[in-house]
Amino acid sequence: MYAMTIDQRGSRTGDDLVEGLLNRLDGEPHVPVIRNFERTAGDEVQGLLDNPSAVVHLALELAQTDQWSVGIGVGAVKTPLPDSTRAASGPAFEYARTAVEDAKHAGGHICVRGGHPACEDVDSVLQLLGALSLKRSEAAMEAGNLLAGGATQQEIASRLGITQQAVSARLRAGLWQEDQRVRHLAVRRLKETEQ
Repeated sequence: MYAMTIDQRGSRTGDDLVEGLLNRLDGEPHVPVIRNFERTAGDEVQGLLDNPSAVVHLALELAQTDQWSVGIGVGAVKTPLPDSTRAASGPAFEYARTAVEDAKHAGGHICVRGGHPACEDVDSVLQLLGALSLKRSEAAMEAGNLLAGGATQQEIASRLGITQQAVSARLRAGLWQEDQRVRHLAVRRLKETEQ
């Protein structure tokens, strides 16, 4: 299982963004959850997932906004699971707590903690991808997010009203082909923690 703890960055000096995040997560089909994300304390939310691809996608989507620190805890949870995420417990949640605290000081705003050796690799990969996403131009980010969502270059060009050559240039500038390969590596390594 994957417990995710997401903490708003700079919440003491800005607006509370948690309700907007919870509403967005509720409507996202690519975020299949075992227990829904809920506000746990102040500017923090927590959810429970069992899909490595969804965990990686969501962590990177949130990190690129520069508004959230994302902690991913990999491990067991106590069963039977309660109806509420706030009432759940177990090593995955303990690791997520440590991870989100570490993520506050990480360059990519993402940390992964757990007892499996693969967690350290996934942590390194996601921190790198998170840091890279913060350095991309808005145009490269827009094209890359559509690509990460499954759109083809032709579909991206049509949606953005630009040529396929321009899409290709934006994806190259944002290192999106490399991003996709490394992202798949992170998902594969997370899957190894399930064995």
